[in-house]
Amino acid sequence: MTDAQMADFGAAAQYLRKSEKERLEAQTRPFDIRTECFVPDDKEEFVKAKIVSREGGKVTAETENGKTVTVKEDQVLQQNPPKFDKIEDMAMLTFLHEPAVLFNLKERYAAWMIYTYSGLFCVTVNPYKWLPVYNAEVVAAYRGKKRSEAPPHIFSISDNAYQYMLTESGAGKTVNTKRVIQYFASIAAIGDRGKKDNANANKVPWGSVLSQALISSSLRRRNWT
Repeated sequence: MTDAQMADFGAAAQYLRKSEKERLEAQTRPFDIRTECFVPDDKEEFVKAKIVSREGGKVTAETENGKTVTVKEDQVLQQNPPKFDKIEDMAMLTFLHEPAVLFNLKERYAAWMIYTYSGLFCVTVNPYKWLPVYNAEVVAAYRGKKRSEAPPHIFSISDNAYQYMLTESGAGKTVNTKRVIQYFASIAAIGDRGKKDNANANKVPWGSVLSQALISSSLRRRNWT
């Protein structure tokens, strides 16, 4: 999407996708794929570095902090070209490994881009602050768009699921939804024997139980710092 198209997202645009200018600058940044790498670090787990020399299965590299280190060759992992900086779907990375994933999430988080795809999954990093990415304008911008047509967001996942439901007539979604709610109600009743008997599971307020289950599951997800 161009900057003009991203204008549909209003104030949320800057928190969802890099601008065209930033993408162009990343593509033109000097980069040597033969020397740019990640090396292990005691404090930060991995740091970016440039290979200085290789000898006898060992690699000497200078880190971005100005420190010279020598590590085993199998501990050195290649960096991805700058065009992959803050990539929205990490499954598209040329070199997919732990430091590449961590640094991509870190760089996106630094720009308050808290949603990132990883193949079929949507990774969310807790910003610990309110971001203007959930208002009606953002909802409207995601409405009816395929996942590949818009930046990563929980609204995109939700809208795509909704669209699939609308097109899958006779797939049993109504019956299965009832069974899911019945299951939630049953386990809620089992966990609260002091107030309700298992036989009364069908009397549980379905909407409330479902909402509480979804809220609880979302709160249990891992908070990233």
